[in-house]
Amino acid sequence: MKIVIINIKELVQVRENGVLKVSGSEMNELPTIKNAYLFIENNCIADYGEMVNCPSINIDATIDATGKMVLPTWCDSHTHLVYAGNREQEFVDRINGLSYEEIANRGGGILNSAKILNETSEEDLYNQSKKRLEEVIKLGTGAIEIKSGYGLSVEGEIKMLRVIKKLKENYPIEIKTTFLGAHAFPIEFKNNHQGYIDLIINEMIPAIANENLADFIDVFCESGYFSVSETEQIMEAGNKFGLISKIHVNQFNAIGGVKAAVKINALSVDHLEVMNNEDIAILKNSETMPVALPTCSYFLGIPYTPAREMIESGLPLALATDFNPGSSPSGNMNFVVATACIKMKMTPEEAINAATINGAFAMNISKTHGSITIGKKANLIITKPINSLYELPYAFGSNLIDSVIIEGKIIK
Repeated sequence: MKIVIINIKELVQVRENGVLKVSGSEMNELPTIKNAYLFIENNCIADYGEMVNCPSINIDATIDATGKMVLPTWCDSHTHLVYAGNREQEFVDRINGLSYEEIANRGGGILNSAKILNETSEEDLYNQSKKRLEEVIKLGTGAIEIKSGYGLSVEGEIKMLRVIKKLKENYPIEIKTTFLGAHAFPIEFKNNHQGYIDLIINEMIPAIANENLADFIDVFCESGYFSVSETEQIMEAGNKFGLISKIHVNQFNAIGGVKAAVKINALSVDHLEVMNNEDIAILKNSETMPVALPTCSYFLGIPYTPAREMIESGLPLALATDFNPGSSPSGNMNFVVATACIKMKMTPEEAINAATINGAFAMNISKTHGSITIGKKANLIITKPINSLYELPYAFGSNLIDSVIIEGKIIK
């Protein structure tokens, strides 16, 4: 199908081929074209430019974007979208003074989600999850990473990964899958960490690889969860089966997880609420993408990733939702962008770069997603009429999206 979008007030995130991420001061540069057109053919971006140069071509549909802006869809590189039930009682517990760690220590948190998930059928889990996926697509997400990690057993983890595979088969959005069996230690392995790690390495990973159920492998490297040495052991095992590393690090404590991640060439390190000079220096000499999760900080009331310090040191940064039932029950990337601007002092240009091209890099898809580039997927957000790009984070409580296009098709 051939579609042309005309009279675009401003075409945002226009990049030449070869730009896979932006770092440091480059993050504050967001190339745009005013009064533009964009031509879609065979689900990809075929051409774009100023309206004065819009060619006369045979097309199937025309979209008039007068007063509206067009930008690439959000690339959400860190979610736990597949889960069962919710943890709204824990939300109230935190209001009443309990910390995330205290809730976890009394059987809440990840272990609570695991209990509910293992009691939920695969069909029910899929039906719950697809509603969330449909919601985030309408909110402008055009590529998403989804983790397992609430099974904490061979059967439970595979069930989650099969649900993600089914979502991938039934929806046009690009979905990347991460195996996160090392999300927490099940109660029966509380005093036998190596026993659970052996289960992950000897049973879970081979079974997952046999069914080709995951692209990445992740570990929650944190005090009270998985140590640095345990993380390295699991990552090395996953790498042998072709699973690329993405690691939860520095959420509550800096224990050396960043150094370990860079050593094994992890694609991304995610959370980073607690950073030190050594970790920043280590990341500067790597290809590992730092990923911030500001709505997790917002929801839990914990520190935000020090974006200014990291960007001004020359690092790249991606933004993601951390969509999950316990610490970030929202998949709204628009709110993530706004929160990054409001609470992390990122400029709108930096935040949009972080949520598009750098988010794509953190999923290993920046050759096909994350920017307005000829040959990339026609995954686009068309805004409502707005005054400027800055209105997107400024009007944080408003839905300023008029329509979403995924692979050249308007999402109804």
